[in-house]
Amino acid sequence: MKAWKSLLTVFAVGAASLITSGMGSAQTPKPNQFWWPEKLDLSPLRQHAVESNPLDKNFNYAKQFATLDLNAVKQDIKKAMTTSQAWWPADYGNYGPFFIRMAWHSAGTYRTFDGRGGADGGQQRFDPLNSWPDNASLDKARRLLWPVKQKYGQKISWGDLMVLAGNVALEGMGFKTFGFAGGRVDEWEPDLVYWGPEKKWLGDERYSGDRMLQKPLAAVQMGLIYVNPEGPNGNPDPLAAAKDIRDTFGRMAMNDEETVALIAGGHTFGKAHGAHDPGKCLGPEPAAAPVEKQGFGWENKCGKGNAGDTITSGLEGAWSATPVQWSSQYLDNLFAFEWVKTMSPAGATQWVPANNQGTNLVPDAHDPSKRHAPIMFTTDLALKEDPAYREIAQRFRKNPEEFRLAFAKAWFKLTHRDLGPRARYLGKEVPAEELIWQDPLPKAGAVQVTAQDVAALKAKILASGLTVPELARTAWASASTFRGTDMRGGANGARVRLAPQKDWAVNNPAELAKVLGRLESIQQEFNKTAAGGKKVSLADVIVIGGNAAVEQAAKSGGSVVQVPFKPGRMDATQAQTDVNSFAVLEPAADGFRNYYPAGLAQSPAELLVDRANLLRLTVPEMTVLVGGLRALNANTGQTAAGVFTSRPGTLSNDFFVNLLDMSTKWSKSGAVEGVYEGHDRATGQLKWTATPVDLIFGSNSELRAVAEVYAQSDSKEKFAQDFAKAWAKVMNSDRFDLR
Repeated sequence: MKAWKSLLTVFAVGAASLITSGMGSAQTPKPNQFWWPEKLDLSPLRQHAVESNPLDKNFNYAKQFATLDLNAVKQDIKKAMTTSQAWWPADYGNYGPFFIRMAWHSAGTYRTFDGRGGADGGQQRFDPLNSWPDNASLDKARRLLWPVKQKYGQKISWGDLMVLAGNVALEGMGFKTFGFAGGRVDEWEPDLVYWGPEKKWLGDERYSGDRMLQKPLAAVQMGLIYVNPEGPNGNPDPLAAAKDIRDTFGRMAMNDEETVALIAGGHTFGKAHGAHDPGKCLGPEPAAAPVEKQGFGWENKCGKGNAGDTITSGLEGAWSATPVQWSSQYLDNLFAFEWVKTMSPAGATQWVPANNQGTNLVPDAHDPSKRHAPIMFTTDLALKEDPAYREIAQRFRKNPEEFRLAFAKAWFKLTHRDLGPRARYLGKEVPAEELIWQDPLPKAGAVQVTAQDVAALKAKILASGLTVPELARTAWASASTFRGTDMRGGANGARVRLAPQKDWAVNNPAELAKVLGRLESIQQEFNKTAAGGKKVSLADVIVIGGNAAVEQAAKSGGSVVQVPFKPGRMDATQAQTDVNSFAVLEPAADGFRNYYPAGLAQSPAELLVDRANLLRLTVPEMTVLVGGLRALNANTGQTAAGVFTSRPGTLSNDFFVNLLDMSTKWSKSGAVEGVYEGHDRATGQLKWTATPVDLIFGSNSELRAVAEVYAQSDSKEKFAQDFAKAWAKVMNSDRFDLR
């Protein structure tokens, strides 16, 4: 593990130089978290503000992409790929493997538990990803692509360009890809993501018990995309590495077959770089490099500093004799040789064929007079030693076309998993085949319901015996699964009626079944009797019911609101719903419904902010939704916590009025952990119960300021209108067809 320790030293030095460079001067403002580390951080709800975006507010990326000559872009990428630059010479005269690694690492940060990471947004341009140890030298890959980006401007985003470059690289080296979709809209500041608890690069503090990886993390160490190629914490044990691989790749949405295909397909190309000891040769990463380096990190002072002297992982060598041509030779070599441990020039553990076999098999990347033996990582040998991986790898070896197709589909999934449903896909290379991981939906019907139909449906729903709280809880359960991180979930598809969502405790399964049964009866009656072939989906009826509940509740509170509605949602089938894939959408907690199971790693207030961030809500939107949902009595299990009103089911600002009323004195409950009691200061009578999430709107100074706005006597109408807008935003979060 010497090479990784050397890299750690490099990054520690880089961090130290950053601190002493003037960026951390004595006059730098300190955030409130500096003084009060436990203070609730609301910054996740303020990121990616319009003020950070240099583009016009009316900029429409989809329209710009539609004007792009994709073939011309691909030709320019191919030219850049095969034109070696003196400042960073191409291995084997071809940057293809380098571009594949760039695309892979751009997309490979994706993780299933919270949908964060991935290529959408072009986040690899920003720190910390720009300066991660595992991304060493990828700053050069993007510099090589800059002339292409400069030429086509905003017609293609960095997120799309990096993925497209990976596809062009594969195609240019003889591989038939599965397809490509544009649609990744660039972001303009780093995304706030919890990448792990460690305070040092390549640290490992994320496991407990029998190597149980902390959720929502996927990578094994801070600053790695996947797993340590030398084995767990540098332990060269292929079977232990296989355990890490299966866990990590599984958390990045890959099954065993996809995992083998990706590793074998990816390592068909290119080489690893570890020509020297990084601790002696490498300068700081881009974020810590001096200003005159212009973001050019990892400057190498050994040898020529590049080409044959390049250092990235610290491992050194290539896997096959054709590193810039598609083949199945990686698998052939894996099984043809017995492999023995050796050390790279940088001191990293890797493997070579026993008894000096294959000595002259692999060409040198820069000197045609030299030949080398192939190499393998410990993680490569995991495919040979793990029984399940071995069976798949041997089958791929015997069936090259099956291997090719498996890698093509796995690569497409890797680079498109976080893009969301196919409704967001752009371009002429979008595959015709619809895949289960894309959360497919039936095509929308040509004849949609009218405003008059919607009004009639609302009337029938309100007359059905279903209550305002029941309708609101059901609509929220359906729509609030949306994640703006990977664009999954939401009301479209009505998957709330399918496994696994119908059985989630947070959704009140018994009540949910009752409400959905009545709504389905109303839907079926409409579809039987409607003129002109009009049909309405249950997904639309669920949202119509929630909207009707909000409007009725506002009317009871003395306000008239009209929740905007657009038909067109469709109903997914169980066959179109991957139960395991949708299981990760189950909320660990939902502060909007005051739902908090025991044993949570984060505080209820932090989990509320995280849930609001996934829903892409602002601080005011989160605030008004919590207050309104409490007034609507929308808590899971109809618990009374936070329902600060004598008229539950009425949309009122009572939550804020009573929360800020100084006649109430709050204290922790002596009977129930995590519950607070509000007693009348004068009589001592119990008035309300609350959770920490309810009380945070009075205790946190920033949230209290917003709560005060909604508690004011002249804000009753504003509260109702703002709630309706925020409600509609959640209901329509997954309506990409409307954007």
